[in-house]
Amino acid sequence: MTSLAHSVLTGNRLALARLLTQVENDTPAGREGLNVLFAHTGQAHLIGVTGAPGTGKSSLVNQLAISFRKLEKRVAIVAVDPSSPFTGGAVLGDRVRMRDLSGDAGVFIRSMASRGSLGGLAQATAAMVQVFDAAGFDVILIETVGAGQSEVDIARLAHTTLVVEAPGLGDDIQAIKAGILEIADILVINKADHAGVESTERALKSMLDLAHPVEKVFQHHGQSLAVVREERTHSASEPAANLWVTPIWRTVATDGSGLAELVGSVQAHAAFLRQSGEWSMRERARLAAEFDLFIQQTLVDRFRARVPEERIDQVLESIQKREFSPREAANVLLSREDI
Repeated sequence: MTSLAHSVLTGNRLALARLLTQVENDTPAGREGLNVLFAHTGQAHLIGVTGAPGTGKSSLVNQLAISFRKLEKRVAIVAVDPSSPFTGGAVLGDRVRMRDLSGDAGVFIRSMASRGSLGGLAQATAAMVQVFDAAGFDVILIETVGAGQSEVDIARLAHTTLVVEAPGLGDDIQAIKAGILEIADILVINKADHAGVESTERALKSMLDLAHPVEKVFQHHGQSLAVVREERTHSASEPAANLWVTPIWRTVATDGSGLAELVGSVQAHAAFLRQSGEWSMRERARLAAEFDLFIQQTLVDRFRARVPEERIDQVLESIQKREFSPREAANVLLSREDI
């Protein structure tokens, strides 16, 4: 697997595909490959694309990839599809809308199933993104499952998060209450040739105005940011030095309308992150969250390996009988010296 990882570093697409499979299946070989490649990560621009089903995310990702290829960027696409809660299967059909990219050696598309994970991503998504990063891709587009109002994991992974809306998906109150809009670095109204685009844009602007009173401190990507209303007068492509003002762009992914402006805004956001120092802050926050997750998984695995299954069953039975609360039972088991 070490030789496979080194082949990935030299640009071997077959080795890349094989390693991605190992990583997605969380095999020991995949973990070893990630360890080898990690020192070569940290260069790619991670762009998350999320939004409700039917907003045209896949078609938009297709057009974004085409636009970045015109800028001579190597582009990787990770498309997450929902898994059936009954059969466990997934269609993995996002690339059907990306036929324009077939045959381009500068593009690599990988579909993966969510496998029951919540938050719009699969558990292995971040690991697969690391492989693409180490393989030398300049831009990595991450398309989430059609997310609802609370699936916001993409904000923890991506440098730039695009939230895609479309006309006719809800009224003003729906737009205002949708928590997913709060993670947007850029808001996109796709299918802008449909009726109702003006009211949709009006509702989104109202939501942004509510989120930006005269001054407010809020949490975004784990960082506290002070927002001053007057600074909203800055151009979307020329943000204030210490504040990114979320722009709203109209696009029509089927014919590429508005894509040039959207790509320019994405590049402006990347420049803002680097100039303001937030790029490194987001990277640190993302790595810290990933580190905490691995610590939790390792401790749980170690606990399960050292405590007999029969003992755990006894404790669960005591909890069910209300003899102990779950917290008390956990404290009893964790107080053992051999754990």
